[in-house]
Amino acid sequence: MDVLVHGGAGGSPDDPERRQSVLDDAAERGAAETDPLSAVESAVRVLEADPKFNAGVGSVVQSDGRIRTDAGLMTSDRAAGCACSMAGVEHAVSAARTVLEETPHVLVSGRRATALAEDYGVETDRDLWTEHTRERWAAADVPDGSAREQAEWVRERFGSADAAGADPSRDHDTVGAGVYADAAGAASATGAGEAIARVGVARLAVDLLADDHDAPVAARLAVDEFEDHSDGNVGVILVGDEEVGSATNAAMQTAVARR
Repeated sequence: MDVLVHGGAGGSPDDPERRQSVLDDAAERGAAETDPLSAVESAVRVLEADPKFNAGVGSVVQSDGRIRTDAGLMTSDRAAGCACSMAGVEHAVSAARTVLEETPHVLVSGRRATALAEDYGVETDRDLWTEHTRERWAAADVPDGSAREQAEWVRERFGSADAAGADPSRDHDTVGAGVYADAAGAASATGAGEAIARVGVARLAVDLLADDHDAPVAARLAVDEFEDHSDGNVGVILVGDEEVGSATNAAMQTAVARR
């Protein structure tokens, strides 16, 4: 079993050596599991617990001054679970697994997602703020006006070139956009989330793999297709039956482990 993880696509990160060490650990933790779903969950939980990554602890602050987390999972038989917009949930990936395994739904959001996670033993009262996010939020000047004004402020303040990866809509953890899996393979896409959703990057990468492209080529072609429709950042990781591949038009750290 191959486990391939990424640390997000964007500008060159601070402290890349430490981030790479965490990514390596995440991949190894995943590879130690006995099934793909547990492998993915274990790997992502490592990243959610580390404030160097925009997931779980240290996630970006949204324009209303709150931190909310998202995650999505999918298996080769097309079972899927996504949980989004959860306050106080460090391990969103475990909430997403709950959606996949315990409900008939694909996506649960907000307070209902948080309540569902709590019912199945996922901790939901975590303080996700760090010193860095508090300083960053204190320095921000959020408008008090309309939703349109706040959205424009978000776009200008947290654009896709931000090295901290701080666009609140950065990753799109929904089926076909940020995550996708079927019998051909599995993919995850990261970067400018809204554009990733419009292109359907994760599904595109797996479809290219099914069309007999090697995993590295399929990942690169998916990035190329994205660039035909957007000037944002994107990164793709892709796992097939016998190989893995990744591609990006920005900076993206990855790690792979095999068992």
